[in-house]
Amino acid sequence: MRVLGIDTSNLVMSIAVVENNRLLGEYTTNLKKNHSIRLMPAISLLLEELGMGPEELQGVAVAGGPGSYTGIRIGLTTAKTMAWSLGIPLAGVSSLEAIAANASFAKAYICPLMDARRGQVYTALFNEENRLQPDRIRLLDEWLGELHPKGERVLFLGDDVRLHQEKIGQVLGDLALFGPAEWNLPRASFIARKGEKLIEEGQDAEIHSFAPQYLQLAEAEAKWLAEQKVLPK
Repeated sequence: MRVLGIDTSNLVMSIAVVENNRLLGEYTTNLKKNHSIRLMPAISLLLEELGMGPEELQGVAVAGGPGSYTGIRIGLTTAKTMAWSLGIPLAGVSSLEAIAANASFAKAYICPLMDARRGQVYTALFNEENRLQPDRIRLLDEWLGELHPKGERVLFLGDDVRLHQEKIGQVLGDLALFGPAEWNLPRASFIARKGEKLIEEGQDAEIHSFAPQYLQLAEAEAKWLAEQKVLPK
């Protein structure tokens, strides 16, 4: 099965094509540039380099969050439009799981992490390829407090880890591990590979109803709901 993978859930824009668990091509940047302008030209260029047209794709996989509200919407809109117009299945993959996959071989807990502001982080926990905790938004202090009593080494991954590395080190000490720069970026090759597996197992998403996994409301939406007394102020 030939599957296109897309990830625009943060600063990273990554696209890849896999076929039968084989990576055919991948393009990844980590730049603060407009994904909405760059994504479709990048997909077109990659397919052209691979000598194939969109009609030759047999599935689309996309990072469904958590991450940037705008970035997630761009990736999902593109993936859903392509899947619908081409009549091919769509699969959604966790953005955090994509980061953790960079070190699935590590003999330690793997903790992908994205900054969520106000002392909060998007996070999860894995052991090799096994998920131990779901994607959640947590106060970093509380999350580190839960990890410390485990007494196990924890490998922290993600481009935002640098923002919290000092605090992580203070709490976990020698139990805290940090990967090299290339391990901190999600790879669309994993998104595509995981999507291929989900589609083959019949776990593809319903195209029209598939929604982002934000894990929290956008600030403007939360403020509006508070003003309407839907949420406590």
